[in-house]
Amino acid sequence: VQLQASGGGSVQPGGSLRLSCAASASADTFLAMGWYRQAPGGQRELVAKILSHGTTNYAESVKGRFTLSRDNAKNTVDLQMNSLRPEDTGVYYCWARRIDSYWGQGTQVTVSS
Repeated sequence: VQLQASGGGSVQPGGSLRLSCAASASADTFLAMGWYRQAPGGQRELVAKILSHGTTNYAESVKGRFTLSRDNAKNTVDLQMNSLRPEDTGVYYCWARRIDSYWGQGTQVTVSS
């Protein structure tokens, strides 16, 4: 399984970015898909995930600002990030899980004025 992430970049506080992750396997074969992030000097943390039946979970820090969606026809999971803050800066990793976990390459998100 390969996960191809795209969509990172630099934006000012209050701006928006959209991350996209394309899987090489059918999205509906995964128990969960989502995004993690790792801030400079920090540990990797869950940002958002969507379970196979459609339930989404978000980190408290991004609730109301980020929206995760999955397109089973395209085998993609996208993260729409609005009202970005400097503390959202980090490397974002696409993730998917069956029994094992799979990771995409990281994509940098920088929020700075």
